[in-house]
Amino acid sequence: MDKKINIMATIKDGLAIALVNFVSLILITVLYLVTIWIPYLNVGTTIAMCSLPAEMAKGNMVNPLFIFDGKYRKNMGEFFILMALMSGAISVGFLFMGIPGLVISVAWNFATVLFVDKDMSALDCLRESNRLTYGNKWRIFGAEFLMGLALGVICGIISGLFGIGDINWLQAIGTILSVVLIIFMVPAIYGVEASIYRQLTTGEFLDEPVAPKAEAPKAEAPKAE
Repeated sequence: MDKKINIMATIKDGLAIALVNFVSLILITVLYLVTIWIPYLNVGTTIAMCSLPAEMAKGNMVNPLFIFDGKYRKNMGEFFILMALMSGAISVGFLFMGIPGLVISVAWNFATVLFVDKDMSALDCLRESNRLTYGNKWRIFGAEFLMGLALGVICGIISGLFGIGDINWLQAIGTILSVVLIIFMVPAIYGVEASIYRQLTTGEFLDEPVAPKAEAPKAEAPKAE
């Protein structure tokens, strides 16, 4: 793929996308965490969470209750096959000094999104995700790494500030603030994923120069004799 993802423009666009669905994404995250322990239901909600980048990329307003839709459990067998293929191959890749596993994980980053959005088979999802990310793997990794780094730095600052003096109640406040921060960072992370997914699937990359349209020559009016 010749066109490249602009990392900073993608992060900015992702934050804008997240802002549109900020409240919904917070509620979705809370609902997911509260119900993750419920057998069978948690399979559907997990698959539904995989569809978030695709729904946000389309500009859709997300209803928090959509994760409980029974349609997401319809293809759970195929979903388990997809997850097994991904985890197995990535694990083997990390055995080879880590880098191959990292490359494969980025290449297949959108396989689960494609599984829900395009209704593809497990193998087709892996192939398509690899095709879409080809030539942009390190830029995708860079955008996601910067988001994770920002979260880690802020959590580190909070832990440092509230861990002074080894006071238990201060540490408890710091832990609570860190958890709240992580929950509030979820919309931003999904927003960046949505921006990347939209660019890869539509081919409309941010900050891509638009060629000026050539104007058709104007016909001259006939001169009066």
